Amino acid sequence: MSDLHTYSSDVAFTPSVKAIQARKGSRGAYAHVEERGGWRTEIDENLAAFLAQADSLYFATASADGQPYIQHRGGPKRFLKILDKTTLAFADYSGNRQYITQGNLSENPKAQIFLMDYAHRRRVKIWGEARVVDDDPALLQSLMPRGYGARPEQVIVFRIAAWDTNCPQHIPQKFDAADVAAALAARDARIAELEAELAAAKAAPAPV
Repeated sequence: MSDLHTYSSDVAFTPSVKAIQARKGSRGAYAHVEERGGWRTEIDENLAAFLAQADSLYFATASADGQPYIQHRGGPKRFLKILDKTTLAFADYSGNRQYITQGNLSENPKAQIFLMDYAHRRRVKIWGEARVVDDDPALLQSLMPRGYGARPEQVIVFRIAAWDTNCPQHIPQKFDAADVAAALAARDARIAELEAELAAAKAAPAPV
């Protein structure tokens, strides 16, 4: 993948994209990124921490003739596993059996993972190539979240070419229902504690 590009960011910044950037005035800023080598190509501590909290992702593929397709995948936190510094994988659960993603990958391995953290208004884009592994039960079992109520069918292995983050502009802030419930439960517990303290104070004998 990367050997076809001068910079890792060339996975997205094609000559046509660069021409438009030049015409619209942003090429200079991205040229500075290229001078530093382009986008990151390996998983660092920050990305690993982000991935560890992810319970949802969007997975983009395209057919041989370029027809795009985006599929949602989710699970408990850490369902997206890091195999090494340039490889991700996740158990692909049985669904509606359309197999559009698998069909696309059989003729065009290029793919992208797009992750959103609405609570903190962060997003990560990961470019690379992916393949389906449906003949490795041990790998599938190792990737399946323990106790999760889904039927694993196969594995998606994703090799990273480049990754980048985006600014929080225009990302709506949303919170997970379980996190909201936990915050409300903590608030209610604290209110009950304060009410108990107040009741105890009122019931105490007045100082002489």
